[in-house]
Amino acid sequence: MTTPETHLLSAFSNQLADAVEKAAPALVQVNGRQRQPATGVVFAPQLVLTADHVLERDSDLTIETHDGRTLAAQLVGRDPATDLAVLRVADLNIDPATAAQAPARVGQMLLLVGRPSAGGVQASLGVASAIGGPVRSRRGAMLERYIQTDATPYPGFSGGAMIDASGAVIGITTTGLASGVALGIPADLAWQVAETIGNHGQIKRGFLGVSSQPVPIPTAQRAGRTQERGLLIVQVEDNSPAQQAGLLVGDIVVSFDGQTVTDTDELQGLLGGDRVGRALPLEVIRGSTLTTVQVTLGTRA
Repeated sequence: MTTPETHLLSAFSNQLADAVEKAAPALVQVNGRQRQPATGVVFAPQLVLTADHVLERDSDLTIETHDGRTLAAQLVGRDPATDLAVLRVADLNIDPATAAQAPARVGQMLLLVGRPSAGGVQASLGVASAIGGPVRSRRGAMLERYIQTDATPYPGFSGGAMIDASGAVIGITTTGLASGVALGIPADLAWQVAETIGNHGQIKRGFLGVSSQPVPIPTAQRAGRTQERGLLIVQVEDNSPAQQAGLLVGDIVVSFDGQTVTDTDELQGLLGGDRVGRALPLEVIRGSTLTTVQVTLGTRA
């Protein structure tokens, strides 16, 4: 006997299946390593976004489409910090995936969808269990933002889509940044990274040129600020942006570009490519005096 509850469950189940069906044509199998193939997402005409760590070679790359075609792919560029890479595929002729307009929220139901074999797409259901960033990945690079999920990332899901109940892509799945934990690179960030790689072949990373460590700031040394912790500069590299700006060993960094800085990850998170080449204010406590210097960030690939 059909009850209102079973009707609602059936409707919800069908909605999820429809979401997977909507996303599936834009998912391709990526062949870039000896073992398990991975997944890629068509994000623009003739361009595929996938995970960097699944490409163990730069040439002899192929992809397989939902309609059974095997096509040669050319590596456009990589960004290890976000574990993303872009492939160019001639005659791909597949409509790009739709990126979600709203960011993911903790507790939101989502699906991981991959195409790790010629048998078709596979899916896994879960929720967005955490949203955060910046965080340092096991590769040592800073990841600006991430979505963590309890959905199971089956083998070959890296580079695939994390989708919402409408079939829109809310993130690109990777297990290459956190020791097998399924993370999603938020779609807006992934698309931005992919477009930059597509246009320039790489992502600029801001370079300041200091080594630092978090320290408590004594009350008498806070120069009128209430901030309790900052970053003590312990080394300034020669000919670096920091040296050119006049930063000194012993300075305590308390803010950069108007953002409070209390640890190294916060500072690294502010060294994005959008700040490269711009003169930006960096506040330090020097002795007991608050001093502002203008730093023009360099680049580090």
